[in-house]
Amino acid sequence: METERTLVLGIGNTLLSDEGVGIHVINYLTAAYPDTTGVSFVDGGTLSFTLAHLLVENQRVIVVDAARTGGAPGTLVVLEAEEMDRYLMGNRSSVHEVGLMDLLDIARLSDHYPSHRALIGIEPESLEWGEQPSAVVAVVVPKAAEQVMALVHKWDGGENS
Repeated sequence: METERTLVLGIGNTLLSDEGVGIHVINYLTAAYPDTTGVSFVDGGTLSFTLAHLLVENQRVIVVDAARTGGAPGTLVVLEAEEMDRYLMGNRSSVHEVGLMDLLDIARLSDHYPSHRALIGIEPESLEWGEQPSAVVAVVVPKAAEQVMALVHKWDGGENS
């Protein structure tokens, strides 16, 4: 059986410091893991319906974004499956969550809802103008990348891992 493809989608605006952390994680992953079979690292920018086709092409999705979860700046959370769904439906604290829910709804309605899905969220410190994340968020970028790869490996191990 063919291995399921994984989309790692970083979202954010790199002109608003920590808001762009998802893109910074994608850039890190692209440099650190350039030849990862079955995984696509995609800069999703500030989201668009043009990304919907990616959910059709990939059975698994990991979204990386700045997310307000109530933790201290730089706090990293990993929300899988229904936990991710609950967060997105009940918490509209990120600029992108409405668009992300819309994309997932398109996938659900077209019968392409990801079999595995997760949100890796990083609590922002600053959403002011700036092309780099704040120091407290920047140190979390490699940790977020490690979490992405840990999920990919976990999911590659089968349903029971």
